[in-house]
Amino acid sequence: MADCIRVPLLLLLMCILSSLQPIQGQNNPIVKVAGNADNPQSLAGGPGPAAGNPGAAERILGAGASLPRKRSAGWKLAEEGVCREDLTRLCPKHSWNNNLAVLECLQDKKEDTEIAAECNHLLWNYKLNLTKDSKFESVAVEVCKTTISEIKECAAEELGKGYLVSCLVDHRGNISDYQCNQYITKMTTIVFSDYRLICGFMDKCREDINALRCGSISTGEKDVHSQGEVIACLEKGLVQEAEEQPGAHPIKDDCKKSIMRVAELSSDDFHLDRYLYFACRDDRERFCETTLAGEGRVYKCLFNHKFEEAMSERCREALTTRQKLIAQDYKVSYSLARACKSDLRKYRCSADSTMPRAREARLSYLLLCLESAVHRGRVVSGECQGEMMDYRRMLMEDFSLSPEIVLHCRSEIEGHCSGLHRKGRTLHCLMRVGRGDMGAIDPNCQRALQTLIQEADPGADYRIDRALNEACESVIQTACKHIRSGDPMILSCLMEHLYTEKMVEDCERRLLELQYFIARDWKLDPVLYKKCQGDAARLCHTHGWNETSEMMPPGAIFSCLYRHAYRSVEQGRRLRSEESEENQVPPLSRDCKVEVQRILHQRALDVKLDPELQRRCMTDLGKWCSEKTEPGQELECLQDHLEDLVSDCRDVVGNLTELESEDIQIEALLMQACEPVIQSYCHEVADNQINTGDLMECLVQNKHQKEMNEKCAVGVTHFQLIQIKDFRFSYKFKTACKEDVLKLCPNIKKKVDVVICLSTTVRNDTLQDAKEQRVSIKCRKQLRVEEVEMSEDIRLDPELYDSCKQDINKLCQNVAFGNAQVIECLKENKRQLTQRCHQRIFKLQEVEMVDPELDYQLMRVCKHMIRRFCTDAEGKNVLQCLKQNKNSELMDPKCKQMITKRQITQNTDYRLNPVLRKACKADIPKFCQPILNKATADSELEGQVISCLKLKYADQRLSPDCEAQIQVILQESALDYRLDPQLQIHCTQEISRLCAEEAAAQEQTGQVEECLKVNLLKIKQEGCKKEVLNMLKESKADIFVDPVLHTACALDIKHQCAAIPPGRGRQMSCLMEALQDKRVRLQPECKKRLQDRIDMWSYAAKVAPAEGFSDLAMQVMTSPSKNYILTVIGAGVALLFMMGLLCGRFTKRVTQELKDR
Repeated sequence: MADCIRVPLLLLLMCILSSLQPIQGQNNPIVKVAGNADNPQSLAGGPGPAAGNPGAAERILGAGASLPRKRSAGWKLAEEGVCREDLTRLCPKHSWNNNLAVLECLQDKKEDTEIAAECNHLLWNYKLNLTKDSKFESVAVEVCKTTISEIKECAAEELGKGYLVSCLVDHRGNISDYQCNQYITKMTTIVFSDYRLICGFMDKCREDINALRCGSISTGEKDVHSQGEVIACLEKGLVQEAEEQPGAHPIKDDCKKSIMRVAELSSDDFHLDRYLYFACRDDRERFCETTLAGEGRVYKCLFNHKFEEAMSERCREALTTRQKLIAQDYKVSYSLARACKSDLRKYRCSADSTMPRAREARLSYLLLCLESAVHRGRVVSGECQGEMMDYRRMLMEDFSLSPEIVLHCRSEIEGHCSGLHRKGRTLHCLMRVGRGDMGAIDPNCQRALQTLIQEADPGADYRIDRALNEACESVIQTACKHIRSGDPMILSCLMEHLYTEKMVEDCERRLLELQYFIARDWKLDPVLYKKCQGDAARLCHTHGWNETSEMMPPGAIFSCLYRHAYRSVEQGRRLRSEESEENQVPPLSRDCKVEVQRILHQRALDVKLDPELQRRCMTDLGKWCSEKTEPGQELECLQDHLEDLVSDCRDVVGNLTELESEDIQIEALLMQACEPVIQSYCHEVADNQINTGDLMECLVQNKHQKEMNEKCAVGVTHFQLIQIKDFRFSYKFKTACKEDVLKLCPNIKKKVDVVICLSTTVRNDTLQDAKEQRVSIKCRKQLRVEEVEMSEDIRLDPELYDSCKQDINKLCQNVAFGNAQVIECLKENKRQLTQRCHQRIFKLQEVEMVDPELDYQLMRVCKHMIRRFCTDAEGKNVLQCLKQNKNSELMDPKCKQMITKRQITQNTDYRLNPVLRKACKADIPKFCQPILNKATADSELEGQVISCLKLKYADQRLSPDCEAQIQVILQESALDYRLDPQLQIHCTQEISRLCAEEAAAQEQTGQVEECLKVNLLKIKQEGCKKEVLNMLKESKADIFVDPVLHTACALDIKHQCAAIPPGRGRQMSCLMEALQDKRVRLQPECKKRLQDRIDMWSYAAKVAPAEGFSDLAMQVMTSPSKNYILTVIGAGVALLFMMGLLCGRFTKRVTQELKDR
């Protein structure tokens, strides 16, 4: 083919002479060659004077501008009668003297029918004979002497075979000499006006032209001077074959080469592509009027306007065909081939001996090869990069330029994307199908899309993707204006603003469509590739940018990078057994790790941006999450159903959740929602967030601040709920306690179970006074954090939540989760709870009373009071400290109310009062065993044990430690009837009936108890009456138990009983003696209250007789008339003794008399 094409190109040289600038002198070598080339038969092929004039060739050449203009010396086309009319009508008069000017004028007219058939035939024969004279090579030698010496390849060509001119055409981009350049350009213009003028073309493509019905191949059959439509028809056939369109005709290889060679040689001047020239003549004037012809400039200009509304459909079709040829062979683009020639040679992009030449010449291969050099940091000329950018944009704009897309995505285009051809819309539609948003996609189509994205590489410059650029222009101008236009970080900036107020819907859609494919090949993110290529080669065994490996496909490399980014045995990273040998491999570089984190943050925005997650969880997404369509909901849904997922999906969701616990900033949506809280409370840990988990811990601690919005609170709570599924989802807990878990709680996975296991171990060691705690100190510290967090929301304790779900719906349905409000609601309604829930709440209260720091409501409400009164108190003594300061004037009313609630709870069961339980350890089984025998492990005793101990306190039979604690309870419950559970149970109705006003008082000061005592005779319920009598009995043991009496007699106690210690009824006895002593004058109020108490005790003695000898003895010893009673009892005993003596002597005498008988 090369040899044949060289000859016609060589023979065109003489035509060029007529277009050169006038060269004076008769000794001009061109003139001599022209004269010597005269052949009487050379122009015999056509009618008119040229056919019968032996000197026609010389005269034709002499008519050019290169020779002195002597009209009589040369033959002119203008003088031919068959063409005179057309010439006069169509061509300007100043061109008539120049045969080439006339030729160009007539052959460039819009319609072939404007010129007479005889004139057409004359013009064609004229050009044909010009191309067949081998002597024109000598003209090229003279005109291009300097150029030939500069181009080594051409200087080495053998003369006389026509190879020299072909070589000059091949290297015309390097020709600097003006005359030589014009010479070669004009010559090609003549040849490309008709495919039959190209040597060998007709022979090699004859069968294909006939098969494709592309037109005539014989001169007589269709005698027109422009056969561009035939070439265009063959080019379309070539494209159809490449796209494997139905009914496509397979073109012979020789003809394919000829077609591509013609396209290549016509690449610098659009005039040479005759079909495109005629199709786009008006469009050229409309869009590219100021664009100079040559060097492919007009082509590029028309390409840029291809999708303008004003562009004619015929021209757009012709441009598309040419672009498809460029896609098959980059040399069809003159500007690209010239600009990138040296870079292609430099980076050996055309020297792959293992690759077929056809593939090596493809535009995609060129782009991939040079893009690889750019991404590796190599220098590629700016001009070449500019050309590459133009053609990358061209590929993204028009999907049809990729044969693979047309071939493999035909059904997707017809089914979903028809009618969206322009400006890249079809390609984005296919991307949307590829994402799975519009149904399934053929795997071959998916691969073709991925390949095209790699070739176009829009990740390196968003402007390559016209659809994305237009959709996101407003967002870029507002949100990303600080980044240089074309910078790869523009895409990252857009991702950071995804789902924000600045994002627009169209941009959001286009961005996710593109990112879906970028996410599946780590190389398509140029910043990630730049920072991580060394680490990827070292750790993941990657190859070059445009090379792939079956062992490590592109999608797996990022997974490899992030495993190494977050991998650490000490930090609790789960390592597969096969990775254990790699533990000594150095970690990722800091720059690469930052980029891996950035990509993870972006992928968390949409599950479809995580290839592994989507691939493994496709079934589960459809099964569990089909209705979750809002941003971020799909991943949350998968996490919620973690236990229900198939193993592969569960593993990948678990790994991702584990990563989130380490770096919660991966959750970009959560970070956006929590921005106010982070700025106010967590900005320091957010700025320094490197694998610590501190940020999430900070958000949890500040979950109820005023800056916390609903979205953030819901997101933080959701993450807490996910963490309870596996202790490894809590990064700080995992890091601190992994060794302890493996040692003490093996085979336990759920976080809540692990926390219970470790907490129980710590509690047992503490209670048993173990010499050494089995749980490490760092784990104990973190364990406390986890326990406090779990106490904040009942949902964080799954067993408690499941047990009480029914009760929550019934009793607390309007109570919000969080702040332990639901737990508090259940505590307040515990008498109405189901048995299962009641048992769980009792267990929870038991733990909270032992460790008040786990009582979230108490710690929250009393936070400031704890700082004021209990800064030095240990955590377990916080409640005790608050109780001691409860009646301080500085005590916050809300905190005081909360303390009272906890006191009420403690008094319901001795087990909920750890201080009492410890103090009365021996007394409880000694005096209250019958009550214990009836008790169950998980329900309250409703104050029965404490009531039992109160009675024994009145009998003064308790141990000192237990007595001290009961005294405190008696004093507290004497001021507030609610602290006496038994009184509440038995006297609720009586209080409502008799003491409603006292019970309604905001501050309880013992008025309700006093009311019940005063109205003792009016009480109808026996149970309540008994409780009031017990109160009276208890008050005799200690005046502090009777706050009303103590207040009334405070001055008298100070004056009359100051030296008598309190307790065991001593001060009460002192006051009674003072009351009976007529010398002592008590305060009127005290005297009145004491007299009332005497009457009450008297009545109590009548209605509540002693239950036994010990009870009777205690009543006597504590009675105000003790001395009188003891005197009477003593007198009675003495009388009995005397009677006994008398009776004894009498019976002895009688017995003796009987014996004497």
